[in-house]
Amino acid sequence: MKLYAGSNCLYGHACRIVLKEKDVDCDVLDPAADPEFDLTELNPYGESPTLIDRELVLYGDNVITEFLDERLPHPPLMPLDPIGRGRARLLVARLQRDWLNEVKRLLDEGKPLNKKLKKSLWDGLLAMSPIFLAQRYAMGNEFSLVDCYLAPLLWRLSAMDVTLPRQGQAVMDYSERLFERSTFQASLNSLERDMNT
Repeated sequence: MKLYAGSNCLYGHACRIVLKEKDVDCDVLDPAADPEFDLTELNPYGESPTLIDRELVLYGDNVITEFLDERLPHPPLMPLDPIGRGRARLLVARLQRDWLNEVKRLLDEGKPLNKKLKKSLWDGLLAMSPIFLAQRYAMGNEFSLVDCYLAPLLWRLSAMDVTLPRQGQAVMDYSERLFERSTFQASLNSLERDMNT
């Protein structure tokens, strides 16, 4: 397998976490590292991340992460029942619409977060805090695909100058549970390691 993802790509990081959770060997390549490489040769949008598995080329983070979870079923990152999977997909879609798409765009452009987005993150994460008082992870007490999307965002908070107050301690404790996972640590590239030192 090969994964093409920018070194600071939020969704590429989510894909790398899934790959590490599945304990899969995968070459991770930054398309920007090779000026002669044209990602549009693999997908029509030239977007990161892009995954190659034998003759199959996939793009779109949701397509990639769900494909990996189905192709490599152990450990499962999506609930086994259709209602649970629907809830997980809805949570990921909300995260993307509310925060992740805009954060990714700004990171890709090398721009800081605007005040409105920072406030949205601050307010939203504080609102999520009670969830993590009641359970270890986003979907309950088992690590899931939703956590794979939240972890890259939470890892970048300090680099994006977003600091939660004391009322957000449950979110920070949740963050630490994510960051302490060996699979999360193994997913980090050198740029990401430097973000949180």
